Amino acid sequence: MKITFDNSYAALPAQMFTPQLPTPVAAPAIFARNDALAALLGIDLHAPDAAQIFAGNHIPAGASPIATVYAGHQFGHWNPQLGDGRAILLGEVLGSDGVRRDIQLKGAGPTPYSRSGDGRAWLGPVMREYLVSEAMAALGVPTTRALAAVTTGEDVYRETRLPGAIITRVAQSHIRVGTFQFFAARKDIDALRALTDHVIARHYPQADGPAALLDAVIARYARLIARWMGLGFIHGVMNTDNVSIAGETIDYGPCAFVDDFAHGAVFSAIDHQGRYAYGNQPQIGAWNMAQFATALIPLMADRDRAVQDFTAAVQGFAPIYAHAWLQVFAAKLGIADPTPEDAALITDLLNLMAQDGADFTATFAALSDDQARDQFIDRAAFDTWAARWRARQSPQARAIMARANPRVIARNHQVEAAIAAGVAGDFAPFDALLAAVTLPYTDNAVFSRPPSRNERVTRTFCGT
Repeated sequence: MKITFDNSYAALPAQMFTPQLPTPVAAPAIFARNDALAALLGIDLHAPDAAQIFAGNHIPAGASPIATVYAGHQFGHWNPQLGDGRAILLGEVLGSDGVRRDIQLKGAGPTPYSRSGDGRAWLGPVMREYLVSEAMAALGVPTTRALAAVTTGEDVYRETRLPGAIITRVAQSHIRVGTFQFFAARKDIDALRALTDHVIARHYPQADGPAALLDAVIARYARLIARWMGLGFIHGVMNTDNVSIAGETIDYGPCAFVDDFAHGAVFSAIDHQGRYAYGNQPQIGAWNMAQFATALIPLMADRDRAVQDFTAAVQGFAPIYAHAWLQVFAAKLGIADPTPEDAALITDLLNLMAQDGADFTATFAALSDDQARDQFIDRAAFDTWAARWRARQSPQARAIMARANPRVIARNHQVEAAIAAGVAGDFAPFDALLAAVTLPYTDNAVFSRPPSRNERVTRTFCGT
């Protein structure tokens, strides 16, 4: 297989990464291929050596495999060194759309940053990331993508023996807030400046320095989180090492979509205090941007002035987010030109949904059909709200809502069912669910259905 690599990150100062080959596996077999994405990248996923390449057994010509280093705040606690503990960046490819993207093998074996881990992934997290990232892409949310997934023919050991797998992840960048934090904390100003220049050149060419870069990242990240909120999506582990500088959703670990709506919904089994609950995501987003701002301050000539300016920039996260949130939810209600007063209409609906435990996705889909009354227990309260809503709808409301309210998401219970079947060797449920979530605005008799009481999945787990 020929892949045309153009590796700019590997040309940066050597302290930013470690050259690292993947660890070969016994018997790789591809079980998922993203042919549309592959075509964009000029890659043939059906080449005879495809499984060997995407398992890390064969390194294609031009690749420059590395593991990158970064730090991060994990649940608010500082960790001065993290890094790619089970992911290896093969290199960068320029797509036919003119966008440069990283190609990374996740689960490809230990690196110098693995700490006590084995560098491997088991099949469940690989299937989850593939399904959810492709669902998000189909929903128009900036995200890393899944190019291919392979079983390795080897077991990994967690609480029990599990089948191993590797996912090939594609992103505009795998650079994180934590990457900047690592060099700022070490006072390595040369590396920090080189990293900043690289990110500006690659992702924000309109930015003329660190201050403009901060503004651009804040705006992109605020809009991303507003998109999450409009889908009932909970990332689950919004540590600064999991925040992409490119403004993409990255690191799908204990992520989940809300079923019965609650502002404080938490699914991640490691989020014991609810730090990353659904309703906390905007505030955590602003906090993460404050950490990014702090990491950039050493680059500024007048650091006292930079603290003032960067504080103002971070405070700008909230109004950018609020405007994006209003636009997202107004579209879900068929309001073409929302006003600030519409925020109360939206909030009142969400509170009513939380009060009655209404399913998030099903309720908004039913609103699109003007059939949402049955989603509520307090129907009189809904009727009162609906009268206000109909008075605000635009003439083209149906068309607006059809593009804003998915019928199919990667529901937790369906993802878990697909994983269970895959572990047993049956990938047909995975294929069926993948086909459904990549057509999210099309009704599906099987996959549009919310979970029954005994199907609900209330805890999700990181893919370690």
